[in-house]
Amino acid sequence: MGAFIWIPIVIFVIITVLSGVFIVKQQTAVLIETFGRFTSVRHSGIQFKIPFAQRIAARVGLKIQQLDVIIETKTLDDVFVKIKVSVQYVVIREKVYDAFYKLEYPHEQITSYVFDVVRAEVPKMKLDDVFVRKNDIAIAVKSELQEAMLDYGFDIIKTLVTDIDPDAQVKEAMNRINASERQKTAAQFEGDAARILIVEKAKAEAESKRLQGMGIADQRREIARGLEESVEVLNKVGINSQEASALIVVTQHYDTLQSIGEATNTNLILLPNSPQAGSDMLNNMVASFTASNMIGESMKKSQKPKPKE
Repeated sequence: MGAFIWIPIVIFVIITVLSGVFIVKQQTAVLIETFGRFTSVRHSGIQFKIPFAQRIAARVGLKIQQLDVIIETKTLDDVFVKIKVSVQYVVIREKVYDAFYKLEYPHEQITSYVFDVVRAEVPKMKLDDVFVRKNDIAIAVKSELQEAMLDYGFDIIKTLVTDIDPDAQVKEAMNRINASERQKTAAQFEGDAARILIVEKAKAEAESKRLQGMGIADQRREIARGLEESVEVLNKVGINSQEASALIVVTQHYDTLQSIGEATNTNLILLPNSPQAGSDMLNNMVASFTASNMIGESMKKSQKPKPKE
């Protein structure tokens, strides 16, 4: 009977001893209160407290935490926009007491400061400037939070503007403007390319005409040289220059007829095309040259100066 009396006593002692031992995890701080009054802060490892007199008031994490705040505000050009600000903060190890006892809801406190700063800065900017100067907004938020939250035991590591979301109609209008600008740029490039193509084509045609002209000039020069040599040869056999020229022309006429005869599919009609055409051409040319010489001689005689009296 006496043994059964000691069993509850032993169990009570074991429970009492165990209630005085607790474990604190890494990157965690435990606040201890004695009869409701703050006593100490315990860090990672095995820790002891006075059973029934002391209690664990709170466990405070010392890891970096992130709070995402979404604010709707208006820009300088009267565009409503939603801005998402991510605040990364941590409880200062030496100020765990302030972080727990001075603020009831730290998240709400941080959110209020973010709202205040963003709604003070964004209305000073146009929508395009909000996108360009989002780092300025983040820096302003961090500066304000750092100064305010440091007294409460919180260190603001970084603030980031992670999203800027204008109204759907505004985004659609911006996309149309962007598409129009790109189409305008594309049209300008296409116009430049077409102009360059036209200029280069004109240059190529001009160069082709120049080379063609040089070729024709060289061809005519060689023809003239050949005619000159032919006339010299005919002069050597007693044929004068007029007759030689007429003979050469008639010879070229017959060469042309021969070339036409060799072509299979031709629509060329040579006029005159009678058998006497060559003979008539030769006679006409000789008569023309003779008449031309006579006219030239008479003009020379008429232009001789009269002797002085």
